[in-house]
Amino acid sequence: MNHERRNRRHGKIRSRMVGTADRPRACVYRSIRGLEVQIIDDTKGATLVSARKIADGKENKMAIASAVGTELAESAKKKGISVIVFDRGGYRYHGRVKALAEAMRAGGLMF
Repeated sequence: MNHERRNRRHGKIRSRMVGTADRPRACVYRSIRGLEVQIIDDTKGATLVSARKIADGKENKMAIASAVGTELAESAKKKGISVIVFDRGGYRYHGRVKALAEAMRAGGLMF
């Protein structure tokens, strides 16, 4: 049930959101143990930058989200990306998704 609701929310979000060369889309995927983010140019259909990390059971998931956000922001800056569109993937802006977004903003990405 929750998976279906997330897919419906994600579909609504994606119908309004497109990543371009000027403002690529940062797409979030959250699993039970990890977090993955890609910065995508939808006009070309290409992934420009990606970052992911999976917990080994001893790490805090919020700390992992912050680390992924910081790593992605650094990689994006090296590629010359400073402004993005944040696609939360149908997940609520809460917890790990919020920690990821705050770390990306602290790293210099604007959205």
